[in-house]
Amino acid sequence: MSVDLASFTPAQSLAGGLLIGLASALLYAGAGRIAGISGICAGLLPRAPSEGRSWRAWFAVGLLGTSVLVALVAPSAFTAPAASLAALVVAGLLVGVGTRLANGCTSGHGVVGLSRLSPRSLASVLTFMLSAGITVLVTAHNTGAR
Repeated sequence: MSVDLASFTPAQSLAGGLLIGLASALLYAGAGRIAGISGICAGLLPRAPSEGRSWRAWFAVGLLGTSVLVALVAPSAFTAPAASLAALVVAGLLVGVGTRLANGCTSGHGVVGLSRLSPRSLASVLTFMLSAGITVLVTAHNTGAR
């Protein structure tokens, strides 16, 4: 397996990472909240306490709104998924189960938890990365992708 250097975009990746870090830092400094997307979205569900629903809704609107804006301004930034709708639904459900088991997602543990030197977040991120690596190897082996 090799890296597709023609598709490698270090400047855009760095800019995106800096924006994610800045947004996480501002949310933590301004509201004392961790920018874990799964926790933010879970707080929007009907069974969740109504406290904090407003800022969570605005956060979700910003997340989705910027995606729509980028899709309108630079549609080539998005590619169609190679998987079927059923596969995407199953993958999404598995990710949801995984975030519940880990008490958080990659944004909460990886961006905020690691910056706070949380041992639990380090263990979670190592598990996420190991699982992702195994998934890529198994998928590439079974589909013949390289």
